[in-house]
Amino acid sequence: MAPAPAASTAPHADHHGPDGENSGTGRSTIDLAEVEKFAAMAESWWDPVGKFRPLHRLNPVRVGYIRDKAIAHFGRDAEAALPLADLSLIDIGSGGGLLAEPLARLGASVTGVDATPRNVEVARLHAEQAGVKITYLNCAAEDLVAQGKQFDVVLAMEVIEHVADVDAFLGACAKLLKPGGLLFLATMSRTVKSYAMAIVGAEYIMRWLPRGTHDWNRFIRPSEMARGLRRHGLELAELTGVSYNPFKDSFRLSRDLDVNYMALAKGA
Repeated sequence: MAPAPAASTAPHADHHGPDGENSGTGRSTIDLAEVEKFAAMAESWWDPVGKFRPLHRLNPVRVGYIRDKAIAHFGRDAEAALPLADLSLIDIGSGGGLLAEPLARLGASVTGVDATPRNVEVARLHAEQAGVKITYLNCAAEDLVAQGKQFDVVLAMEVIEHVADVDAFLGACAKLLKPGGLLFLATMSRTVKSYAMAIVGAEYIMRWLPRGTHDWNRFIRPSEMARGLRRHGLELAELTGVSYNPFKDSFRLSRDLDVNYMALAKGA
């Protein structure tokens, strides 16, 4: 049996939530325990039936959603061979490059950043072998903020539940976004349903992920996400659920925000 979720629904003690009062600068978003956790799985990133199988199944939905929203927002030609050409994009927590590579193939100038050195090595090697041009950096989002970097599109997909300080992370995302740009976030909501499916189901019954990959107390409810984005001057444009169909072994966009969901925000 999986351990029952803690009675409190507050974020982890050292994991400042989006409503936290500490909104100053200089706070690290890197959680070293999470870095070590993903370093241990780094060799499995491109194995479609390995430890990152759920992300492989989820990837077509993520890529399609990002592509379509970016095309509409920036007025691009959906029929063009490279509809995201000339758009600068940063993938925060890029892992092995599962999301960065298909977006680079759509024409975007992609920078992938990850706090786990081995993830960056795996991603760089795979991109080189695939002939895809991507800039990979072993750093945190706040490091690029300090350098004054900004991008048309900022991605933080399935990463916010692993950072040490949610509020600082959202602040860094906001500062990395160019005026009028798009911020995409994906995470899981802290509900009984998400505990049953994402923890008990995915880690203990289906064994898609190693036990302990996710901490239910770190999941973020959509209302918390919205408040956190507003704190940093971002406009929440849309919340979209992502639902899993076990009979088809596939994900799809939905109105159900109880487990997986994506948030789309616009820069001022």
